[in-house]
Amino acid sequence: MNFETIRIMTDEIGVSTLTLARPDKHNAMSGQMIAELTVAAELLANDDKVRAVVLTGEGDSFCAGADLTWMQAQASAARDERMAQARKLASALRVLNELPKPLIGRINGQAFGGGLGLMSVCDVAVAVDTARFGFTEVKLGLIPATISPYVLARMGEGRARRVFMSARIFDANEACELGLVSRAVPLADLEAAVEAEIWPYRSASPQAVAAAKALARRLGAAIDDAVIGDTVASLADVWEMTDAAEGISAFFDRRRPCWKA
Repeated sequence: MNFETIRIMTDEIGVSTLTLARPDKHNAMSGQMIAELTVAAELLANDDKVRAVVLTGEGDSFCAGADLTWMQAQASAARDERMAQARKLASALRVLNELPKPLIGRINGQAFGGGLGLMSVCDVAVAVDTARFGFTEVKLGLIPATISPYVLARMGEGRARRVFMSARIFDANEACELGLVSRAVPLADLEAAVEAEIWPYRSASPQAVAAAKALARRLGAAIDDAVIGDTVASLADVWEMTDAAEGISAFFDRRRPCWKA
């Protein structure tokens, strides 16, 4: 299948690399990318030749969050349309989270907003040590809603609250402390670090790996239709607050929002 915003390459031993391929936009997630990620995850899930999947970005960024054109369209959309778009992202994250193959994040650069959601659905993530991260939604008067179940499952509530609602930018070492990534390494060592995560799966039963991952998900925090529905509704509620209108308007007008000190 031909994709425009992502690429999939599978090597001879069954390791597929799923690459976000909008480097000119810092791999920001557009509606098209979200749809393509959903299809790609379903294809990889059902391909018996695939033993493991590596998720990464093209260029210097991993994922800068939501595409600005998509964001601007949401500013003028009705509540139902906003919820429909949020559900599409929630669906993509859910399919990736439930992928019956190990998903290894190769975090090649900065990740903000929704990019941290993509990191959080990975079973393990290795980041380049120069990367920077942030839940930047609140700067726009919004909240990290659809990504929140996966972020909280990854980090735990206590650690998440250090960065979840402040928009503070943090480095790769702190991302390790928070549990978002397992290792932060120099760029020259990134491939070797990712390979070290893949290597054990060469001798592991694919069926047992899938069953073990499903078990871990069932015993962990519940991320079901009710939870996802709540996050979608919460985001729609915030979009209707005056701060969201002010934040989005200020961003596109290149001015300070009224609340900024």
